[in-house]
Amino acid sequence: MPQLTDDPGRPGTWMTPQEYGASRATLWTAAVVLVTDPDGRVLVQSVDYRADRLLPGGAVDAGESPAAAAAREMREELGVEGHYPHGLAVDWIPADTPGFPPEMGFPGEILHVYDGGTWAPDRIRSVRLPAQEVTGIDFAEPADLTTLMEPADARRALSALRARIAGGGPALLEAGRPTTPTALDRLGVLRTRRTPQHGAWIPGPVPAHLPVRERSGWLFAPDGRVLLLVARATGAVRLPPPTAEPAVAAFALGYRYAERGALARTAARLTAAGPTVDPAYARLLATPEQVRELSDWGAAGHHELAAVHAARARLSLPAPPRTPPTELPEHGIRW
Repeated sequence: MPQLTDDPGRPGTWMTPQEYGASRATLWTAAVVLVTDPDGRVLVQSVDYRADRLLPGGAVDAGESPAAAAAREMREELGVEGHYPHGLAVDWIPADTPGFPPEMGFPGEILHVYDGGTWAPDRIRSVRLPAQEVTGIDFAEPADLTTLMEPADARRALSALRARIAGGGPALLEAGRPTTPTALDRLGVLRTRRTPQHGAWIPGPVPAHLPVRERSGWLFAPDGRVLLLVARATGAVRLPPPTAEPAVAAFALGYRYAERGALARTAARLTAAGPTVDPAYARLLATPEQVRELSDWGAAGHHELAAVHAARARLSLPAPPRTPPTELPEHGIRW
């Protein structure tokens, strides 16, 4: 910061208060809130002044903090009281962003995205819309945000959602794009619709009379995280086949019953991850909770997650803290 002086003849980096004030950038400030339902869909609202959808929120008033603005906007727009202390992203929106009329004099904006958490059905039913402005709400599949929202708004919402799942702290964005992308960002996770697997969770092996439609494995690394495959072309995630990597102590964990057969799950402890065999997939290590949040498993998802943690304990592995998923090297790794 330059030294300030009231003497305009002072040499060097000295500036008058007026000069320094005139040199500073003027920006708008706004705050929005990202809310999901138990199935991982994102709350978006329809408004009476534009066709595309928005996250709830709006402009920060003079003298108001961004967090206070987020709480006020949620109260005014959805009739919901809340406190939102956890940030997911801070986005810099440049002054030349398309869509702002020249007469508006848009100077650029700093937009804060706060974590509104996961709302249970009772909280969703408590929403009360105002008489004007907000005309409705929906919970959208993350991949559908790109068709429902303006491109920059969709990028921001997806980046914030990935930051929440990654658990590495708020993302710094420029026009909705992370300045330091995580593995989830680089691979474009959640840009395509998740495959629903809403069948009931049934523990134990698949009965002999049931056809098995798919076999997949909860393959645990020594730190308690599990192997996750991400299609590089689409960003779609899936659990690996149970024999995808060298593993020991395998056992049948359970299955989901689907119309055309069972989706069988095995648990095992990884001893290594070999060199990449299929370059179409990236291999990540993620917590079981992150795998669930990136999947569409319906109401039975928490039953499967409980079984996964029981399997981890049976394999004498630690409970992993939430950290950003890490991509395994192409040459593999041994433990």
